[in-house]
Amino acid sequence: MTTVSPTPTAAQAPAVHVRTATVAPPPAMRLRELVFGAACAAAVRAAARLAVADALGESPATATELAEAVRCDPRSLHRLLRALSCYGIFAETEDGSFVHTDMSRMLREDDPNSLRYIALWCTEPWTWQAWPRLDDAVRSGGSVFEDVYGKGFFDYLHEDAHESAHVFNRAMTTSSVQSALDVAELLDLTGVASVADIGGGQGHVLASLLEKHPAVRGTLLDLPGVVANADARLLEGGALAPRAAIVPGDCRESIPVQADLYIIKNILEWDDDSTRRTLRNVVAAARPGARLVVIENLVDDTPSMKFTTAMDLLLLLNVGGAKHTRESLVTRLADAGLRVGEVRPVNAYLHAFECTVPGSLPR
Repeated sequence: MTTVSPTPTAAQAPAVHVRTATVAPPPAMRLRELVFGAACAAAVRAAARLAVADALGESPATATELAEAVRCDPRSLHRLLRALSCYGIFAETEDGSFVHTDMSRMLREDDPNSLRYIALWCTEPWTWQAWPRLDDAVRSGGSVFEDVYGKGFFDYLHEDAHESAHVFNRAMTTSSVQSALDVAELLDLTGVASVADIGGGQGHVLASLLEKHPAVRGTLLDLPGVVANADARLLEGGALAPRAAIVPGDCRESIPVQADLYIIKNILEWDDDSTRRTLRNVVAAARPGARLVVIENLVDDTPSMKFTTAMDLLLLLNVGGAKHTRESLVTRLADAGLRVGEVRPVNAYLHAFECTVPGSLPR
């Protein structure tokens, strides 16, 4: 990929014209903008697939220069960049060139906070078929995915949409890696000798904790096909392998692991039955006094509500699941027999619920 460069000095840098409104638009204009929201999502997807952010270096570049780098029509690319700059994704200079913004940088593959695969995942082809059926999902209270595609969401993903499955895996890995460091920074492991990451995917949270706490041992439990691709640090020959165990299994069926601290992150959203069985299995497996930390997005977390409520609706469409409110998650934790303690933010999108396994199960 050709990158348009070099970097100008501060004195040479052209003025940037950011296409944002200075006052709130009237309601009719705002509603019109919202109903054209698919255009914005499609524009982000197009920029990600064309790798425009990767081609743009630290100096301004014209649409013509960028079009040559990404092999597309310059006039059409200018139109795409103009639209994106209205939302703060790229910015247009006074002379008609384009420069990066904080958001456009996150569409780069090499950015440490990259959301490129998240952006692709949320705009995959199947989403455009599912969203128009949201009214049906609201009427029925359940998923419409099988009606649209003839099979369940994950079966479709892995049997019929291999490229989309790859994007999903990359998106989940990106999200997990970025949040794992936040989780490791938040959790106090004083007095903890063993940690179990339940339904922990590739084990990025576990690996981050083991790296930070060299005296702690850890176990990763997830489905066989998932743990087969675990973080290389945890696998045989990896730096953390001597202190890590990998257990293939389904946490909804059983949790054959004892630990001082159990972690469950972003898996209690598929349906109430799965949530209930998973939490009960933790309580059944754990020693009295063991800790459980549940980490989830919340739909009543004001700063991130636009994001989390959108995810909540997508869950309804795809699998009939739901994101939790603080109250709904506390209720399910208490119903499983757990003592719920402090609830703390992990980052702008996640909250951690500190729980303790009681000395005996409630009858």
